[in-house]
Amino acid sequence: MRKHDTAGAEDEYGPPDWFAAVAEEPGPAPGPGPAEVTVEELGLVTASELPTGRRRRRSALAAEHAEQAEDVAEGAAGHGGAAAPMEGRRRRSRSGEERGEGRTARKRAEEPEDPESRARDICLRLLTGSAKSRKQLADALRKKEIPENVADGVLTRLEEVGLIDDAAFAAAWVESRHAVRGLSRRALAQELRTKGVDAELVERAVAHLDYDDETEAARALVERRLRSTRGLETQVRMRRLVGVLARRGYSEGLAFRVVREALEDEGRE
Repeated sequence: MRKHDTAGAEDEYGPPDWFAAVAEEPGPAPGPGPAEVTVEELGLVTASELPTGRRRRRSALAAEHAEQAEDVAEGAAGHGGAAAPMEGRRRRSRSGEERGEGRTARKRAEEPEDPESRARDICLRLLTGSAKSRKQLADALRKKEIPENVADGVLTRLEEVGLIDDAAFAAAWVESRHAVRGLSRRALAQELRTKGVDAELVERAVAHLDYDDETEAARALVERRLRSTRGLETQVRMRRLVGVLARRGYSEGLAFRVVREALEDEGRE
């Protein structure tokens, strides 16, 4: 009875140890017993066939990794490979160019289309910082490609309202440059002529400086440089100090006289 019950249990559920049953060689049973049950009939798979089983062969894993690497390489080649970063940089460069073009377009849109209005705006912006001569403003308009007839009309109108005054400009230039840099009348006249001021206005502006003003300015320059030449030979000091005055437009006679007096006063002290 016990044997029959055991046989019935094996027929219904299969061998107790199905791993052992799989390992057995197929063949006829030595005697009456349970029918042979295969792994496929039980709906099972071996451990080596499991996707994440521990018994998977290393060679299979290596082959899978190789296939994945090939897929990645093919994908990169299909999408440009190493050229992808370069393409990204090109896209960023193009976007930067587009932004620059957008700013230029906005700037152009903000500027008035009328040449006369453009010329007036350019002149007013330049005059806001400091006084300018008519020639300086005319040169600026020429660089902006304002037609000459339009520029002349705008400049004349600005002169009429007092925004352009070459006489006042020359007088202010002489006063500031003589006081700050100690320039002589000759040097100041040369600067004003370079800025396009009329010769008559130049002579009138520098006439405010007389001989005594030039002498005082020359002495102040030598006093500031005298200390830096101490320890040198007298002739070397003389040559350097005279050169300072000559570069600022002073005559040779005035320069030598002022330097000699300064060295003599220093010796007496």
